[in-house]
Amino acid sequence: MRDRHDISGHYEHYLDGFADTLAEVAATGRRLTREELKARRTLGEQAADAGHGLRALAVAHLAAARAAWPVGPGSAESTLAALAAVEQAVDAFAEGYERAQRLTVRREEAARREFIDDLLYGRGGLGRLAERAERFGLRLSRAHAVAVAEGPTAYVEGGGVARAVEAAVLGRFDTRSILFTTKHGRLLCIAPGDEDEILTYFARQAHTATDGGRIAIGRAQPGPGGVVQSYEEALTALEMAERLGLADPVLRAADLLVYPVLARDRQAMADLVSHTLGPLTQARGGAGPLLETLTAYFDAGCVAAEAARRLALSVRALTYRLARIHHLTGANPADPAHRYMLQTAVIGARLLDWPNRPL
Repeated sequence: MRDRHDISGHYEHYLDGFADTLAEVAATGRRLTREELKARRTLGEQAADAGHGLRALAVAHLAAARAAWPVGPGSAESTLAALAAVEQAVDAFAEGYERAQRLTVRREEAARREFIDDLLYGRGGLGRLAERAERFGLRLSRAHAVAVAEGPTAYVEGGGVARAVEAAVLGRFDTRSILFTTKHGRLLCIAPGDEDEILTYFARQAHTATDGGRIAIGRAQPGPGGVVQSYEEALTALEMAERLGLADPVLRAADLLVYPVLARDRQAMADLVSHTLGPLTQARGGAGPLLETLTAYFDAGCVAAEAARRLALSVRALTYRLARIHHLTGANPADPAHRYMLQTAVIGARLLDWPNRPL
């Protein structure tokens, strides 16, 4: 076991003036001055910046106090004054140390958020991004995927829900290869593209933590620009889910690729909806009920009994509605030759929010 004098000697710089002050306090009974406390805080900051541990530094102060402790006959007041001085000195030193650590954490967090923002928006040059990424455990030469979680309320950086989800994921997987952040009230998780189980677990934790919510997972994309692509895919998937009224809590961009393709040419989609489904506006009650019928019918895999159950109708009533649609549009939902056009038009109507909004 190392001698305490050796310990205090190892940190001699951070004990500068401590022994002399202690001796003077023991002799006079005074308290530490404002300047002396300021000097202790400054030394604490320097020790934190140098990477020394606070526990070892506290032990060094106590060892130095023991070595400098007044010997011989003395009053109880002198002893109490010396103890008070040690308490003041260590407290001020620890305050400076902790303040430096907080500043370091804030600077590190600011640098991390700046990096993630640049990564998600493709700023700062790909080469420079790749260099900065290594500091945060990402190797942008490999593929990455992004999961985006939306909750009933906005996620807050450092909030309880966000911390709980992050802690659950980092407690199970390698923390060096995963990044978390919040953006526009959403919680994001960036992970290696070949470790899909990370984002699957993240989605499950995010859904459970918010007692609901929705999570979209972008496809794994290679290179420094891959994170941007995966992030944008996840955002698009969330937007599509909202517009289409999809109920699934976890969405994968790979399963929804057809929707962005259909939405890309809005005018062509509007023409298809108008031409195919426009005649439904002639029905009593408007196009809404019949469009809802088609949606349920296609979502049920064109099984009439299941569609009727979802709509709380009898099979006979559903069959009547399908016949009415056939009569008005000239397209038979039960005919495979007509089904694709009708189903595409129904998807287009949901994307365009028709008939609630004019085409």
